[in-house]
Amino acid sequence: MKLMMFETGGPARLGVVEGETVIDVALCDAGVPETLKALIEAGPGALNGLAEAVKSAPESAKLALARITPALPIARPGKFICVGLNYALHAREGGHDIPTYPSLFVRWPTSLVAAEAPVVRPKVSDQLDYEAELAIVIGKGGRHIAEDDALDYVFGYTMFNDVSVRAFQRKTSQWTPGKNFDGTGPLGPHVVTPDDLPPGASGLRITSRVNGETRQDSNTADMIFSTAQIIATLSEFMTLEPGDVIATGTPSGVAHAMTPPGWMKAGDRVEVEIENIGVLANPVVDEG
Repeated sequence: MKLMMFETGGPARLGVVEGETVIDVALCDAGVPETLKALIEAGPGALNGLAEAVKSAPESAKLALARITPALPIARPGKFICVGLNYALHAREGGHDIPTYPSLFVRWPTSLVAAEAPVVRPKVSDQLDYEAELAIVIGKGGRHIAEDDALDYVFGYTMFNDVSVRAFQRKTSQWTPGKNFDGTGPLGPHVVTPDDLPPGASGLRITSRVNGETRQDSNTADMIFSTAQIIATLSEFMTLEPGDVIATGTPSGVAHAMTPPGWMKAGDRVEVEIENIGVLANPVVDEG
């Protein structure tokens, strides 16, 4: 099932995507959760109820995707954890050794933006880079999760663009500043449940484009640490909770590795596409 949060002028609502149409869940059944976060927290049975509700959706509940505004799938995740250097060629293009343990950092909710919302190039640096990433949405909480069981904890998968201000990322060995500028974390718009994807969302083509030019082109099968390994590793030291989001790293082809660097600028349009999940697209603007 492909889900999204969307707006049509009021509060964000939950929708089920079918082709070029989104079904407004709130107009199908008053008993179905009205946000993705609430749906996740309601447990696996809620998905079955949702599937039944949309089968008899009235025509008034069916909206053209072109006429709605995407919203963040989860506006303020309890935890947003990022894995760095998770593709060997990307690690090498940045001058890093291939990691034997995941490089981890966090994103704050104030950095996140929805699909089609502006990515903001800050006043303090022009080194604005893109990073196409698969993101995991956790469906149930747990600690000390075995790798063999880890995929049972996944609610779904979405897309993330880990837009990075490289000058600030490299000020110290800690990447936090360069990864948390306001308006630099596009997420969504679609969350696809695991039954519609290969196990662990492995084997999916992942690309990024700037103004239609392909910059990154790889496959999620090339991740050094798989979805299951990432979940198991994180749960060794933290409790994962429903609605947590984990970004799984980016392939090679980022702007800083180009000669000269292909930094993004105002007026650009950046897209992340993952096979069978969708396209995450955003314009780039300068900070006002």
